[in-house]
Amino acid sequence: MNEVLKKDISRYQGKKDVPKFQVYYRKRQNSRGVIRLLYGLLFKLYKNANKVELSHSTQIGEGLYIGHPYCITINPAVVIGKNCNIHKGVTIGQENRGDRKGTPLIGNNVWIGINSTIVGKVTIGNDVLIAPNTFVNQNIPNHSVVFGNPCIIKHKESATEGYINRTV
Repeated sequence: MNEVLKKDISRYQGKKDVPKFQVYYRKRQNSRGVIRLLYGLLFKLYKNANKVELSHSTQIGEGLYIGHPYCITINPAVVIGKNCNIHKGVTIGQENRGDRKGTPLIGNNVWIGINSTIVGKVTIGNDVLIAPNTFVNQNIPNHSVVFGNPCIIKHKESATEGYINRTV
């Protein structure tokens, strides 16, 4: 088993709790040849079953935790750091015009709540908690809690303490 997958698994209560598509996403990343094709097919099968739009080429750091993995959309060009929690209904997408044309860059130790949306070429700092139902279309500094639409940013040291557990 590859090291990144082991670190992902360590974020969950047990190995059986890791979403199957996440396991095959990680296994596909570190395999070659026919096995890579097999893992790719299994990844596609399970992500479709969970209504998750995630590309095998998306860059996601170790320690990924996906709570309630249903109806999640992540643009292939998004970059996500380590120890990120993503919950049901999250959209992380692309802006196609204006100053924010592009996709988000998400830092380490970021908790993204249910039904939150992050769009455009924005940077989400480290240790950021994005509350459920929040719309983010601006840069978020380190150590912040973000909520609302339009989003309101509040500085808070250790913003994700108690929300991101078993970090790697």
